[in-house]
Amino acid sequence: MGEWNKITYIGKIKFDPENVTKKHNEQASWKRVAMIVFEGDITEYYAWFIFKRYNLILNPPLRGGHITFINDSNKDLMAGGRTIEEVDASWKLVNAKWNDKYIPVTLNVDVRTDGKHWWLNVHHDHRKMLHDIRAELGLSHPFWGFHMTVGYANERWIHHSQYIHELVKTNLIV
Repeated sequence: MGEWNKITYIGKIKFDPENVTKKHNEQASWKRVAMIVFEGDITEYYAWFIFKRYNLILNPPLRGGHITFINDSNKDLMAGGRTIEEVDASWKLVNAKWNDKYIPVTLNVDVRTDGKHWWLNVHHDHRKMLHDIRAELGLSHPFWGFHMTVGYANERWIHHSQYIHELVKTNLIV
């Protein structure tokens, strides 16, 4: 991969971000969350390129531009026999160390999709810091790779989005 397909943004680490979704409210009692939040309309910027290239309108993420790098249950944090009290103490220490810190994040601007959601991956050379923060809490690599969601296709646009995804998968378009 060349240098031309990545870009670096500065984001702010937020531990325990405000609950803005019904799902987050339902899971808040048993899940820990930390993310990198970007100011401005970064997701709208990349959604505009998707619209211009594929004539596809995406709904923006509810939280705007962000990368969730911790989205784990207390059970995951308690692996290895740790108690919830030890998890709470560890969470407070890591939170105090990293919360509200600004960090650079490099994204690969080659947009990805599963047919519904569209995202940019965190460049593979720039994931180490996020893995290190997770490791401070006793967490391994996450199930989903680090990425910034650009948007998602709603019911009106889902078939068009899936059609584009199939064309990309079969190399009929890039």
